[in-house]
Amino acid sequence: MSLEEKLEKIKTPNLENQRHTAVVLSSIEDTLREQNTKFTPTAYFAALLALLKQVTNDGGASEPNELVTSTVYLLDLITTHVPAALLRTQFAPIVSLLAPYLSPEGSNSALLKSAVGCIESILVAQDGAAWNLPSTQISPRQALTALLPLAIDQRPKIRRRAQDAIKTILQNPPPGPSIDHPAAELCAIAAQNNLKSAVQVVHQNRKQKNKSAGDDGNDPSVIHALQLIKTIAIASGGWPSKKIETLCEILLSISRSRNDFLVMSAFEVFEVIFEGMQDEVSSAKLPRLLEAIVELKPQSNDAQLLPPWIAILSRGYGAYAQVEAEEVFAKLPELMDLAAEFLPNASHNIRVSASECLVSFFANCVPSSVILEPSVYDEKVLQQIADRAVELLSVKYQTAWMEVFNVLSASFDALRWRGDPYLLPLVKAVGELRGNNSFQGKKEADEVLGHAIRALGPQAVLSVLPLNLVKPQKNQAGRAWLLPLFRDNVTNTNLAHFKSELVPLSETMYQRVMDHGQAEKTMDVKVYETVVQQVWSILPGYCDLPIDLRTAVDQKFAELLSNVLYKQADLRVNVCRGLQNLVESNQAILEADADAEELQVEHRTTKEDAQQNITYLASLASNFLAVLMNVYSETLPQSRAYILQCINAYLSITPEKDLIDTFERVGTMLEAELPAADAPPPKKQPIQPNRNNMPPTSHTLLDLVIALSVHLPRSKFAALFSLASNIITNPAILQSDPQLIKKAYKLIPRLATSETGQQALQSRSTDLQQLIILTSEKTPVPARRDRTLAIDTIISFLSNSDLHFIPTILSELVLSCKDSNEKARTAGFSTLFSAARKIADAPPGTLIRNSLVPHMPDDTPDAVASVEELFTMVSAGLAGVAPHMVSASITALGALLYEYHEHDALSGNMKSELVDTVTMFIQSNNREIVRAVLGFVKVIVVILPLEALEPRMGALVPQLLVWSKENKGRLKAKVKNILDRLVRRFGGAQVEEWAGPDAKKLIVNIRKARERARRKKTGSGEVDSDEEEEGAGKAGQKTYDNEYDEAVYGSDDDSEILGSDENEDDDDAMSGVTMKSKGTDKTGKSGKPGKGGRDQFIREEEDDEPLDLLDPRSMSAISSSRHSSTKLGGQQQRKTKARYNEDGKLVFGGAEDDGDDTMIDGDASNGNSKGGAVDAYLDAVSGPHAVQRGQKGKLKVKSGMQKSTRSGSKAGNDEDMLDVEEAREVARKIMSGKGGPQAQSPRSPIQKSQGNQRRSLGNEKVKTNSTGGGDGIDKRRSKPGPGKRGVRFSSHPARRGQGKRR
Repeated sequence: MSLEEKLEKIKTPNLENQRHTAVVLSSIEDTLREQNTKFTPTAYFAALLALLKQVTNDGGASEPNELVTSTVYLLDLITTHVPAALLRTQFAPIVSLLAPYLSPEGSNSALLKSAVGCIESILVAQDGAAWNLPSTQISPRQALTALLPLAIDQRPKIRRRAQDAIKTILQNPPPGPSIDHPAAELCAIAAQNNLKSAVQVVHQNRKQKNKSAGDDGNDPSVIHALQLIKTIAIASGGWPSKKIETLCEILLSISRSRNDFLVMSAFEVFEVIFEGMQDEVSSAKLPRLLEAIVELKPQSNDAQLLPPWIAILSRGYGAYAQVEAEEVFAKLPELMDLAAEFLPNASHNIRVSASECLVSFFANCVPSSVILEPSVYDEKVLQQIADRAVELLSVKYQTAWMEVFNVLSASFDALRWRGDPYLLPLVKAVGELRGNNSFQGKKEADEVLGHAIRALGPQAVLSVLPLNLVKPQKNQAGRAWLLPLFRDNVTNTNLAHFKSELVPLSETMYQRVMDHGQAEKTMDVKVYETVVQQVWSILPGYCDLPIDLRTAVDQKFAELLSNVLYKQADLRVNVCRGLQNLVESNQAILEADADAEELQVEHRTTKEDAQQNITYLASLASNFLAVLMNVYSETLPQSRAYILQCINAYLSITPEKDLIDTFERVGTMLEAELPAADAPPPKKQPIQPNRNNMPPTSHTLLDLVIALSVHLPRSKFAALFSLASNIITNPAILQSDPQLIKKAYKLIPRLATSETGQQALQSRSTDLQQLIILTSEKTPVPARRDRTLAIDTIISFLSNSDLHFIPTILSELVLSCKDSNEKARTAGFSTLFSAARKIADAPPGTLIRNSLVPHMPDDTPDAVASVEELFTMVSAGLAGVAPHMVSASITALGALLYEYHEHDALSGNMKSELVDTVTMFIQSNNREIVRAVLGFVKVIVVILPLEALEPRMGALVPQLLVWSKENKGRLKAKVKNILDRLVRRFGGAQVEEWAGPDAKKLIVNIRKARERARRKKTGSGEVDSDEEEEGAGKAGQKTYDNEYDEAVYGSDDDSEILGSDENEDDDDAMSGVTMKSKGTDKTGKSGKPGKGGRDQFIREEEDDEPLDLLDPRSMSAISSSRHSSTKLGGQQQRKTKARYNEDGKLVFGGAEDDGDDTMIDGDASNGNSKGGAVDAYLDAVSGPHAVQRGQKGKLKVKSGMQKSTRSGSKAGNDEDMLDVEEAREVARKIMSGKGGPQAQSPRSPIQKSQGNQRRSLGNEKVKTNSTGGGDGIDKRRSKPGPGKRGVRFSSHPARRGQGKRR
């Protein structure tokens, strides 16, 4: 930003505290205008300096006011644009004026920061002569000294501003011979003294307060001093050599702290110093710094200081190796001795730190030149390193062997193949340890040997650790355990070793298996078979970038591999992977971005060698392909994948001439296998053939053609498309072999994966369109998904003049969105969106030529390609006759609307018409259409704004509620999900108003379910029932693949709402009890609906009247758990002991009953009477003897009731009978209000039973709103069917209170 822009921004202040600065600037500019002076930085600087002098003389230095703050702020802004010469001449006056405002005790932070900025600009402009002035007079050194206390100030903004100023000053030294700033040493000494004094003060305070070690990390002064040191080290590129030893001592003492942040800060200082010394100029300081660190070596038993010291040492030599690699490598044996000294330590942390230090040395201190071209001196150093590595396995370091193994692994990784023969004694020592049965570290030893195999190669390892399997030597055990290590670690080695050593081993073991014959396998034979498998499992590793490929892969070896592929099916996987690795490993080298030296170090090869290897393999590709294709045709489909991958690898390098010959040969064979178009259809192939049967030859050949397609030249695409077209349009194949058509459709997406194939698809787009249109009515079911994916590929390559293809196949895409197969359905949506994007991305004015659409008249006018036109085309399906087409169109419209509802091309009027049109279908009687409409409604509820939704909901919600009782197709669940989202967006009260009083129960249920889910999620107690939160209830929510699926199928409270919905609907269907919408007070009277009126409480009457289970108030006793026991009104129910006669039947009445009509559970005699009347009601509603309604309202009798009926018929003579007339009389009394609890006391046993019974089978449910003593009880009138004399009531404990029909 230029000076003019900065000043202009000040003139238009946005904050109140900036207005005074604008006034001062305006005054200065007015003064300059009066003096006819141009608005230059120098003029501004002179005016501001004069104003500051005037303010200071008036007493502003003692009490800085707002004018001083604004003046210094503008001066800070101007000085960065003032010429350096002017700043040098005015240095003394400026510093004298600003010095009073640089005191750390100053309370004006804004003034202090501006003053620091002025000093920064002035000091950057000073030359070398000024910096050489002594600090006793007004000089740059004196000004810089004033900034140092501010760099450790307690106020973070001031501290940060001062540190930034010091950093800028030190990074801009004056011109001169020295590369360091003249004041760098001054700043370093001051910062070092500040850190030292801060640490001393903290230690003294800790001793006085008897604090434990490490509490100094809580003192901010130490952290601030470390920040200043880090700033100076970054700015000056390291640290003065004379002060390094003192700084290291202080930092190491701080590293002993138990405060992790403080230790990390100290390490960061070392890290900054090391980084600053990695350039060629500053690297001369590194040796002295490292010597100082080594001299500060702590005691060997100091468990606190040793780990950080070792870490700093490893990081320092790692940084030194970046500059002087050869010099550090020469010191590597000494460094190993230095770190290995701590490996026998009793402290685990020290051992780990020492081992990590050694690992760091090997990783950073071995240069590439030693690996590629070692000198004689380097070879001596390598020998010394190897000797020390072997020494680490001595008894002296036995306690640290687990850490030593990590060091040995790092040594193999660092020296790579150059470790042969130096590290072979180490391999032998580890191998002997591994072979010892009493050795406990076999896993760690295997890791070391794995690194050795990867670095030195299997040949070097076997030279000191032979397998001893074919001809075992005396007193030497076999080492078959090495074979799995070879399998996992062999790479980039000599393939000839596999031919000379392991192939003969495999042949010997295989021959022993053959010699055994067909007899039962012994343990030895099984071991021989295992060895053969393990030997060939190593082949892929030998084939991973072998260094002798062109000499090892000869004709003899190729014939060996071919014979193995033909004869030994269990070895095919390893052989195919080996052949595949030969190609892909060299291709990876050709595609790598590494330079030649790095490739040589890492892989012992170059890109030129890799290209020669590919060329050599290409000469053998045709022979390998012939073998692989033959083996592919003999393998079961479920075991072909690896063979096809190998075929694709060799097809990628096969010369064009061989590719053409192979394609023609395979194509000719495929055409011969295909039936003639007019041939009688053969036996149709099963859709899911037996996995153990070989597929038809035509399937195998077509797989090979598809594999060949992406590698063919363009000259052969005509024959390729002709072959695929013949398969797709062949009537005989259509009737007999749909799987072959499915494979043919896969060819089009396969071609799109190659550049040549994409060009072919573009050039033959018209022919492919005609093929798709021609076969639109002849697609077998298994091929639908692949056909849809093929259409998707064709659409992606359509030109703007061929957009009429989209309306041609649009109906097929719409129907695919309702396909029964999930994969086909997903492909349908994806293709529909691709078509929409193709139209939306068309240039403005692009026309869709509707006259070229087959099912449209020739005079159909063209349409402009737009998103709205696509919606119009899809909407045409709404006029279809078939419900399936209508529902598919609605589903597609919902998906498109969700995808493009924020698109600018889709107008609000179009959205409104679309919503109004689709929602009309909610009145359809077809469930399939309604189910699609419900999905569409859920989409609009999610995406449309409130102002667009609210006018429609008043009419739409009642129509939705029509389907809220329909169980088929989950319509009830869908309606509840929609209402749930409406409650979230509009609130429960608004949705209740739309739904009407009849559905209030459902809305209340939804709202309460959301509240329960929210309480369960947040773990809180009671919350306001009217409080609605958007994110409530999402705990345990199902995840979806895309946002559209989540909008249509997702709901925050599906599980909660569905569970409660089923319970309440069942209760409503069976009992006929309507839940009250108003609260009840303690007297049972209806109260006004309000915030608290929604709560319903359960209570018992104070008198001895039994609980009327038909009373709506009893419904509130039911908890969310179906069979949970509840206390009425929070009071303990009064329990009475049930009395039974000698036959086990309940006995009512009598002197002992005392008129107690309280209903108890039949298990009360067993001590299980918690629920009382409510449990009896729950048992009647949902127990084993309950009568329930199923689909379409049909009655269902549970098995428990049937058994009860049969058992009850046996005891018919003992049951009280009530004839029809008596039943009618009782019903009339109930309906007239005389049968309530108060009108029927005392009652006869029959009347007691009648008052609490549920209606029997066949009885009609009549809902009324009685105002009698039942308080809104729903009545039922008994209507015995023909041939039924009356209603029987059982007095058996298990069936008490349930009406049975005889």
